[in-house]
Amino acid sequence: MILLCFITLILLYHITYNDFYKVLRGEHLLKESILRLLKDSRPAFISGEEICRTLNVTRTAVWKHIQTLREEGYVIEARPRSGYRLTAIPDRLYPVEILDGLNTRVLGREIDYYEEVGSTNDVAREWAAKGAGEGLLVVAEEQTGGKGRLGRKWHSPRCKGIIFTLLLYPPVNPSRVSQVTMLAAVAVASAIRRETGVGAGIKWPNDLLVEGRKVCGILAELSAEIDRVGHLVVGIGINANQDMGDFPEDVRDMATSLKLESGEKVSRVRLLQACLESFEHWYGLWLEQGFEPVRAAWKEMSVSLNCPVHIQSLDQSWDGWAEDVDNDGALLLRLPDGNLQRFVSGEVSLRVI
Repeated sequence: MILLCFITLILLYHITYNDFYKVLRGEHLLKESILRLLKDSRPAFISGEEICRTLNVTRTAVWKHIQTLREEGYVIEARPRSGYRLTAIPDRLYPVEILDGLNTRVLGREIDYYEEVGSTNDVAREWAAKGAGEGLLVVAEEQTGGKGRLGRKWHSPRCKGIIFTLLLYPPVNPSRVSQVTMLAAVAVASAIRRETGVGAGIKWPNDLLVEGRKVCGILAELSAEIDRVGHLVVGIGINANQDMGDFPEDVRDMATSLKLESGEKVSRVRLLQACLESFEHWYGLWLEQGFEPVRAAWKEMSVSLNCPVHIQSLDQSWDGWAEDVDNDGALLLRLPDGNLQRFVSGEVSLRVI
């Protein structure tokens, strides 16, 4: 009898939770539908009556969701006998805005959005453990525990940068995965150049620089067996609209933003869309044709080849001439004695002399 009551309670809770979830989902879809009608009507007004008739909802429901949209930063004008008019869209990385006009097949079609998060990479790994699909995008307005290569901290002020992680399941040998970081650098640099006109260049293996100052960092983290990739998360942080005062004092001579370089505020949503579209293009090309097309594009955008560089590991350093990158993405350094030494990105850091 006790067991029967316990099972009944579980079933009742399950039904209640599912019904509650359906209500929340329905409310979310209704809000998005109202927003779509407002966008489609711009710059004209759309009457409350037309919204009610089109969506088969009450005026009270429409008013409630208009208020919610306003709280989220949308500027909506209300005028008697005219209705509602959307006059401004907030500079936020809301999923509904990212998906509006996104031209991808897989990447970014599912989005997990946060106002604040410790690390988008950590969240993406949690999703991978739950079986989330390829292309999941984790995006945040602010990241409090962001990190870069070799454990360095990545500073992310609220609503200024573009902070996101992609979850991937590349069907390749784990030895090839390091190429994805260079692929990501090519994809993001291409998107930045196209969308902003800022000539971002790539420092081996995947930092993006403008006039020697860092504008983007990329961190890929892998879960794999000996011969099979479990999952790959690729975290990307772009300095979009930071002013110099937004950077910690100890990095102000090394960092910059697209706004500082171009003199204009960047549309974070549009640039993120461009990054996703570019990444999907290069990722597909890499899977179909291998590393060579990526390698060629990377070399064309590189600012750390054919020049003297200093390489540092935990306990040793080298000076030499950065001659090339090989078919695995490793750096080939010509040493002063004429010998050629190969370096893998996860082991060392590089500075152009």
